[in-house]
Amino acid sequence: MQNPLNIRGDWGPATYDVRNLGVINVSYDLPFGNGKQMLNGLGAVGNGFIGGWTLNSIVTIQSGFPFTPQLSFNPSNDGDTRNPVRPNWNSAFTGPVILGGTSQWFDPHAFVVPTTGTFGNVGRNVLAGPGLATWDFSVLKDVHLVERLNLQFRAEIFNLLDRTNLNTPNLIAFTSATGAPSPVAGTFTQTSTTSRQVQFGLKLLW
Repeated sequence: MQNPLNIRGDWGPATYDVRNLGVINVSYDLPFGNGKQMLNGLGAVGNGFIGGWTLNSIVTIQSGFPFTPQLSFNPSNDGDTRNPVRPNWNSAFTGPVILGGTSQWFDPHAFVVPTTGTFGNVGRNVLAGPGLATWDFSVLKDVHLVERLNLQFRAEIFNLLDRTNLNTPNLIAFTSATGAPSPVAGTFTQTSTTSRQVQFGLKLLW
């Protein structure tokens, strides 16, 4: 809380408030091999190569998490170093606050440093960070061994398209009361997902 005497000033979206989220999960057994629609009646060797394949796909798309622009110092001089102070809105600023660039997500010139002894008027979690989109894909192969014993081969690919999903940008708009906006405000140092990851596995089922 920025100012304990102004609770309403901290009214805003929760940090986990993702407004839009969609997940598509698809599993498809390929229609090839014994007991299937196509290439039915194969021998044991042929069916071992052709039959028993399953494709799985999970596509996740969501909007970004909200965040709060901050100062790295406390112009309010209230002695509380635990809670960050927010800047003021810049009344002379025009144009979009969210730039959406990978090198600078928001424009720090949209804010100014509050007067000494006061708190900023920017609300909590007023900006939203980058969204996320990822596609996970896997291929499964079931091989019947004996009676109720089966061997399953798995090939799994996470973030199939190797998309860069950026994390929350640098929140600090100003580092001093007299200086210009921080040159690293709105920049990124981390991603929210890994790069493309591939793993293989064998599972014995009985």
